[in-house]
Amino acid sequence: MTAPSRGHAPPVPDFSLGIEEEFQLVDAETGELRPSVDAVLPEAREALGEEVQPELQRSMIETGTPVCLDLDEVRRELVRLRQEVAAAAGATGCRIAALGTHPTARWQEQEITDKARYRRMAAAYRRLAWDQLICGCHVHVGIADRELAIAALNRVRPWLAPLLALTANSPYWESVDTAYASYRTELWARWPTAGPPGEFASRADYDALVEALLASGTIPDTGMVYFDVRPSQRFETLEVRVADVCLTVDDAVLLGGLARALVRTSAEAAQEERPFPRWRPELVRGAHWRAARWGLTAELVSPVTGRPAPAGEVVDALVEHVRPALEASGDLEEITELVDQVRRRGTGAERQREAFGRRGSYDDVLAMAVEATLPSD
Repeated sequence: MTAPSRGHAPPVPDFSLGIEEEFQLVDAETGELRPSVDAVLPEAREALGEEVQPELQRSMIETGTPVCLDLDEVRRELVRLRQEVAAAAGATGCRIAALGTHPTARWQEQEITDKARYRRMAAAYRRLAWDQLICGCHVHVGIADRELAIAALNRVRPWLAPLLALTANSPYWESVDTAYASYRTELWARWPTAGPPGEFASRADYDALVEALLASGTIPDTGMVYFDVRPSQRFETLEVRVADVCLTVDDAVLLGGLARALVRTSAEAAQEERPFPRWRPELVRGAHWRAARWGLTAELVSPVTGRPAPAGEVVDALVEHVRPALEASGDLEEITELVDQVRRRGTGAERQREAFGRRGSYDDVLAMAVEATLPSD
């Protein structure tokens, strides 16, 4: 969950990258979710300053990279942030786990962070706020022209579902296999503004909708516009918010590279006024549901035809769609290799189920996740 605007932010270059990651804080011995952010945060901020933040739940912590210009820089920053937060957590008897949902935790045992905004949210939304034991990954792509950002958003929408499928990392909830690859998506969708947005005619059209949501009392501030893709409230970026937190740094780099290429492809298409599929939001939501349900293990909805197609074909179509942008940034080879790696190893959800299947133990899932969260030396 992103905080409301904190004033004017410095400009960022077009098609630069920033990635925010949310992590679970788990007990180093038992793996249980621990509401320990108040103990971890001071230690983490000694190394990271404002790059690390609390979240709605006291059992979560969030990091955000600086503005990055290439994937090598993104990778270095993600490694640095994960290592520093893990070290701070370790000093308090915790570990960090990059899981979209904790496999066994229950909301009754957790606590809302003691911050005025979060207290207001908990009072207003009740069970929705209590249940938010979920972690996502948000990719910011620099785009200074606000009208172009909205035109790009319209063209990004149909391609978000394969990004979700590639990063699905939340099959378990309250000690049950939900049969979803990303159950976080289903929990998150309950918020009144969550999910894929519709199309917008202009930035004024977008801003008018946000003002109407505020005026209606549906949301108390602009930070609660939870669309899966939106203009950021703090930066001149288009923010892609569809993904579970990525199990590994490699998965996060893949997400960042594809999201940037997708925004660039969409912006260039908008500048050239190329036609694009005009999907209704109901159909986009349906494609997201299918991606959340099966990840890469079954058919997805083709962003080109709107019909079911094998997941591998849809992912290939995404890479082909953004190929010119990947070539322009020098990312094509790395992204192709990372896509192939996910196909070989499986998504985070598949790897969690593989770990559970060895002994039928959620302890094994958590041990795997804690190890995978930290990059190997």
